[in-house]
Amino acid sequence: MQYSIRFSLLSAGLIGGFACSGRSQTPVPAPPTSAEPAAAEPAASPAADVTSPAPAVKADTSWLKSDSAASTVTLALGVTRPAGSSSALINGYRLGAARVVVPLRWTVKWEWRNEDPSASHSLVVMNQREKLPLEGGRAAFSNAMSRSVTAGLPSGQTDETTFEAEETGFYWLMCGVPSHALNGEWIELQVSSDAGTARVQLKRP
Repeated sequence: MQYSIRFSLLSAGLIGGFACSGRSQTPVPAPPTSAEPAAAEPAASPAADVTSPAPAVKADTSWLKSDSAASTVTLALGVTRPAGSSSALINGYRLGAARVVVPLRWTVKWEWRNEDPSASHSLVVMNQREKLPLEGGRAAFSNAMSRSVTAGLPSGQTDETTFEAEETGFYWLMCGVPSHALNGEWIELQVSSDAGTARVQLKRP
């Protein structure tokens, strides 16, 4: 009896195995492939460098002529008064915005002209102290002034002078007419033992 039961179970297992091995299995289809490769994403353009400084504006310093061989500098200086300006300008500058640097013991020549139709002006080199003087006074170097320092020269008048920069230091190159320098009509002169040639330095605003 036990033999018959075992035989029946074995037969059923063999039949089931044959049935399973004969069953067909449907293959899983592979994912479709694109005929053409996907287009690459365009590269992002680099961001603009907002920290880059703006190009420096080169100032016109053609009014200074330096002759190292002759140890001489020649300045072409003009006084103007643009509309709305609180003072006259010396070559377009005021309040010491420009500095003329001259080597020690060089000869300085200037050709000065009053181009302001509304007022008289002058020019004088004075030692820098704590405060600007009310008007022009004694020049720092012999002959370093125009004619009529305090009265000034009227519009269209010119002046030429020559002097030697014989002592180092900082000086005002200023109008000597009362109150004109106080209102802003001055630039700077520096006499330096380290300078190799004459040049113009502009102060940052």
